[in-house]
Amino acid sequence: MATKTQEARFSDGVFWETEQNYTREEVTILSGENLAASDVVGKVTASGKYVAYDNAASDGSQAAAGVLVVAVDASDADTLGAIVIRGPAIVNPDGLGWNTQDAAAQTAGLVDLAALDIIERTGV
Repeated sequence: MATKTQEARFSDGVFWETEQNYTREEVTILSGENLAASDVVGKVTASGKYVAYDNAASDGSQAAAGVLVVAVDASDADTLGAIVIRGPAIVNPDGLGWNTQDAAAQTAGLVDLAALDIIERTGV
């Protein structure tokens, strides 16, 4: 019998958000990105477009700027997506997509999200 792997879901990373019309924004995901639901994203300063959060970057994406609501495949072209961009919202850090970021980078990302009133809780 074949093994199936379940894709990441938004609810894996975001436990609660106040009002979707307030906490979410439509944004542009930069061409070349292929992101899963609940991935943490950063905003490239020069373009205003969003990419996977990378704490080691120096283009603006080193600051976590939100959490992707649904998967977005922008491999071939800029693509619209939605992110939780402000809180109040509660996230599970273990359910967020950190895109190969180490523990220190994840901690820094959680601090960035907390500044947006997107706070972490485990075991909720």
